[in-house]
Amino acid sequence: MTQTAIPCTVMRGGTSKGLYFRFRDLPSDIATRDAVLLAAMGSPDLRQIDGMGGAHPLTSKVALVGPSTHPDADVDYLFLQVVVDEARVDAGQNCGNLLAGVGPFAIEEGMVAASDGVTTVRINMLNTQSLAAAAIETPGGRVRYDGQTRIDGVPGTAAPIPIDFMDVAGSSCGALLPTGNARDMIDGIPVTAIDNGMPVVVMRASDFGKTGYETPEELETDTDLKARVEAIRLKIGPLMNLGDVAKKTVPKMCLVAPARNGGAISTRNFIPHRVHEAIGVFGAVSVATACVTPGSVGAEVAGISDVEAVSSLDVEHPTGFFTVAMDVSMVGGSIEVRRSALLRTARRLMRGEVYVPSQVWAGQ
Repeated sequence: MTQTAIPCTVMRGGTSKGLYFRFRDLPSDIATRDAVLLAAMGSPDLRQIDGMGGAHPLTSKVALVGPSTHPDADVDYLFLQVVVDEARVDAGQNCGNLLAGVGPFAIEEGMVAASDGVTTVRINMLNTQSLAAAAIETPGGRVRYDGQTRIDGVPGTAAPIPIDFMDVAGSSCGALLPTGNARDMIDGIPVTAIDNGMPVVVMRASDFGKTGYETPEELETDTDLKARVEAIRLKIGPLMNLGDVAKKTVPKMCLVAPARNGGAISTRNFIPHRVHEAIGVFGAVSVATACVTPGSVGAEVAGISDVEAVSSLDVEHPTGFFTVAMDVSMVGGSIEVRRSALLRTARRLMRGEVYVPSQVWAGQ
C-alpha cells in the first residue's frame, strides 16, 4: 500500500493536543480533507490505534492555519474535532486550547514575522467568525516555550500565552443568551443557555442528585445521568439556534456547584458525551459569563452581588481552576461583555510528516 506524506506539526495547546496543518498542505475539497484527517487520526476506532489520535476527544483535534482573509488579522484558524468512534469531522465549534498553539505555529512556519521580545499574533477564528490576539514570547526572534507559567491540567511550567478575545459573545448562536432568557426550564430542570465563545448549558448538579464534585469517571459511568443530560441537550439545541444537535459536539453541558477551593464556581463538563478532565477554554469563558449574568443558574450558584466590580473569575474544574479575566457592565438591565481574556501555554512536540493511505488522497 502506497502512502501520502503530509507536512504536520504536533503541538500541545493548553490542556489539549492536536495536529497542526497549513491549509495549503491539505485537500481543498472538504469531503476529501475530512477523509484525510480521519485517516491521520485513526478514526473511527476507540483506540485510534492506526493513527495519531490519543483515543480521547481532547487528543483528537486538528488546527488548520493559513494566511488571513480578515483585514484585522494575521492568520486564519479553523478548528476541527475528529470524532474518535465515528467517521466524522466536526467544524461546529471553536477550541481555545488549540488556539494557544496557533501563534507559535504561525511564527515557526514563517506566516508571521517574529519581533525581538513579544510577538502579537492576531487570529481570525473561522469557526465563529471572531478574532483573538495571542502574545507570544519571542526573544531574539524565536518562539520561547520554556517559562514559569503553570496551568492546571498540564505538568510543569511553560512560557505564558495571554489571549484576548474580541466580539466572541454570540459567535456560534447569534446572541449571548441565545434563547432570549437568562433561565429556561427543560425537562423540569432550570438551565442557562449561554454563548460567549462556546455554546454551553449551565445546570445545577444538585438538580440531578449530584454534588458537583464527583470525578469525571464517576459521572461517565452514570448512564442514567448521561441520558438525562443528553435529553436536555437535544431539546435545548434548537432553542439555541444550533438546529438538530444529535450529531454535533455543541452545546457543551455543564453541571455547576458552589466553589469549594476559593474560586467562583465548581464545574463538571460534558463535551458532550465524555466528561472533561478540566474545562475547555471557551467553555470556561461562557461559564464565567454566566456567573455574572443576573438571573442565570450560574449567577445563583456563584452568588456574585456586584458584577461590574468583577475583574477576573476562577472557574474550578476536576483538576484545578481556570482564571478568566473579564470586563463587564450592565446596560439597561442586561450584561454587556467588553473584554474576556485568559492565560494558556503551548509546546511544539514534533514536526514532520503524517502518512495516510494514497487511496484516501494521492496528494497535491
